[in-house]
Amino acid sequence: MGIEENKDVVRRFITDCVNTHREDLLPQFVDDGVTMYAGTPDTAEATQGIEELRSAYRRFRVLFPDLHVTHDLLVGEGDYVVARWTSSGTQAGAVAGVEPTGQQLRWGGIDIYRIHDGRIVEWWRNDDFTGLLQRLGRRVA
Repeated sequence: MGIEENKDVVRRFITDCVNTHREDLLPQFVDDGVTMYAGTPDTAEATQGIEELRSAYRRFRVLFPDLHVTHDLLVGEGDYVVARWTSSGTQAGAVAGVEPTGQQLRWGGIDIYRIHDGRIVEWWRNDDFTGLLQRLGRRVA
């Protein structure tokens, strides 16, 4: 697949699956053996396989049931797509010890996806979780 097709996979993953709350569409965009890394290189935890990703997706939906992601920028290089994004959602569940506030929040981040045969096989995420916690009123050292 070419760069534009890979970017379209990422674009459609967000618009057709994540923003429409269509967990059932995950297999169309994500490989069964996907590995997703969240955090910085020294703290990254890996989510292995589509079922672990599905579970993480469900947990996050409890926290932000109206989650909406907007791509601010998509850049492609070979099998990789880099997405600069902004998310918004209402906190409905406890986040890192902060009880639900009902607060509408916005935060951003950068994801790097590796695409193979039209599906996401690797995914690295780095977002402003610290800023999100601070907006919820939690002191972050």
